[in-house]
Amino acid sequence: MAPADRKALYMQIRLHGTPAETATTLTALTQVLTIQHISRPYPDRPPSTRHRIYIDATPREDARR
Repeated sequence: MAPADRKALYMQIRLHGTPAETATTLTALTQVLTIQHISRPYPDRPPSTRHRIYIDATPREDARR
């Protein structure tokens, strides 16, 4: 596969929300994506209770059909 082809299939996704929201969303995303890497949580500045996580993922083979 050429480098340009690999890049087209590779996604970087940012989830932003409460820890419970990002965990629920990440669980749902695993149904259609193969998760390659999940970053550590990056908290927003206080007084916010939200954080960000970054995901590297590719579409699952069975979800592409």
